[in-house]
Amino acid sequence: MNRNNYGNASLVEIAWEVCNQVGGIYTVIRSKVETMIDNWGDDYLLVGPYVDSREFEEITESDDDAFKAVQRLREWGYEVYYGYWLVSGKPKTVLINPTSAFHFLGNIKYELWEKHDIETRHSDQLLEQVIAFGYLTKAFLSELAHIKEDKGTRLLAHIHEWMAGVCVPMLRQDNVPVEVVFTTHATLLGRYLAMNNPYFYDHLHAVDWLKEAIHFNIEAQVRIERAAAHGAHIFSTVSEVTANECVNIIGRKPEVVMPNGMNVNRYEALQEFQTLHKKYKDKIEDFIRGHFFPSYTFDLDKTLYFFTSGRFEYSNKGYDLTMEALARLNHRMKDAGIDMNVVMFFVTKQPYHSVNVQALQSRAIMEELKETCEAIQQQVGERLFFSAAQSNTDKLPELSEFVDEYWRLRYRRTIQSWKVDHLPPVVTHNLVNDGEDPLLNFIRSSDMVNKPEDKVKIVYHPDFINSTNPLFHLDYGQFVRGCHLGIFPSYYEPWGYTPLECVVRGVPSVTSDLAGFGDFVKKNMPEAGDKGLGVIERRGKSFDDSANELADYMFAFVQQNRRERIQQRNMVESLSDEFDWKNLYSYYDKAYSAILQDTPIEQI
Repeated sequence: MNRNNYGNASLVEIAWEVCNQVGGIYTVIRSKVETMIDNWGDDYLLVGPYVDSREFEEITESDDDAFKAVQRLREWGYEVYYGYWLVSGKPKTVLINPTSAFHFLGNIKYELWEKHDIETRHSDQLLEQVIAFGYLTKAFLSELAHIKEDKGTRLLAHIHEWMAGVCVPMLRQDNVPVEVVFTTHATLLGRYLAMNNPYFYDHLHAVDWLKEAIHFNIEAQVRIERAAAHGAHIFSTVSEVTANECVNIIGRKPEVVMPNGMNVNRYEALQEFQTLHKKYKDKIEDFIRGHFFPSYTFDLDKTLYFFTSGRFEYSNKGYDLTMEALARLNHRMKDAGIDMNVVMFFVTKQPYHSVNVQALQSRAIMEELKETCEAIQQQVGERLFFSAAQSNTDKLPELSEFVDEYWRLRYRRTIQSWKVDHLPPVVTHNLVNDGEDPLLNFIRSSDMVNKPEDKVKIVYHPDFINSTNPLFHLDYGQFVRGCHLGIFPSYYEPWGYTPLECVVRGVPSVTSDLAGFGDFVKKNMPEAGDKGLGVIERRGKSFDDSANELADYMFAFVQQNRRERIQQRNMVESLSDEFDWKNLYSYYDKAYSAILQDTPIEQI
């Protein structure tokens, strides 16, 4: 929708993750900036906390209304900045330092308690920053709203998550002329309950939100979230899965669901994504050689790379289901005599002391072996050419005669120092709580410890992958492109970007119908399963049934030939346009239009 259709209005989007990469909402906000500017132009502004200025460029002079509001807050002694977020689209951005209101924190807490029944006496440092940020955001919006009102311009504020939501009840209490859309991406209490209750969805209708919030020591945060949701003119969430959760935990049904998308053009590689898959698969195979081949070897031409990634929430992210399905897959492949191998990567974040010394040493020796072979290759090539030029026969000489004794000895010595008599490690780092790690404990109890006869090998990498990674020398996007299948059968996932990141890179993946993304695909794209985007049923299913379904899916995948896998990568990449922000913005447009046209949202 063209921005002019909104009439005389401006939009301010507010989130704790603006210029602050701490979670998935950072990706949501950043990836849709260009689409927001396409629809709002100069009437679009972002607001976030001033905690990381590396992506921010300050502007010290401007006649923009937002700059005037910033100047007013500065006159009151608060630390506020106006400038650009240095991402695609370069949106106008205001960053507010919460600590500059800490001298007033006691008064803010008293106001929250007296006017909004939100008690925050025993708050931690993060909660105090959130409270101060909310107060200063309310002050900024108040100033900006009055500037806009004098010009006959309506101000719309779209606020994401409880960490930016403190300002909502304050705005409504003071009747500030701002129209508010509040989006919860995942209820805070819901995440806690799902991590601690395997029957979360069965018991959802009976949740006593206050009792449970007190139990988990998050009462203040939950009250802030509820106050923001109930104070907004329009309440929204990112999936039907979370919408059902909101009814029971927030006490208000969202008026609109706003699915998360991506800026597909940013990843689009046209016909190159097959070439990129091969390029980065070769990099992964370098790791495989260094990690596994000192112990034993297997045919990399008959090896597939599966992966999962995300926060370490063992049950919520479906790591437990994934491991159970992999154990069953391993058994089935051996019984069926499948002439393929699977290497499964778990890429997550857990406390560790250091990278496994064995893994680093093996990689270093392999690099030395590669250098030795290249030197021998060069020496043999040169001497073979000289010999051929001078020879009177067409017989191939004994090539080993062309290698100096030094390089022969170095080659043998390097091979001997590289080979080991123990199994490859399943975890690449030395974990802080090795004996209490549920993923590692399952691996041990199931005896999936990378034995030579196992068809499924495990690599547990408890750190996120980036370009400085000493084991892979890849960034995360490159690693994804090099894999064959992403596995994300989440139990609790309000949306889930990881399978979508696979789609836009032409990598098949499987998710679950309890993930917001999976639920959206199941309801709106019935053909997706045939195109490499599978959805495992977990709603109303037992753990055992879902594990079997996932094992069946992977077993079918490993039986595909190379041509079929290439065709599937082509098909899944073709789905990416469905999730471009240019298409998914229509859900945002519905909410904004309802407010600005003073029309019930169901009539839009």
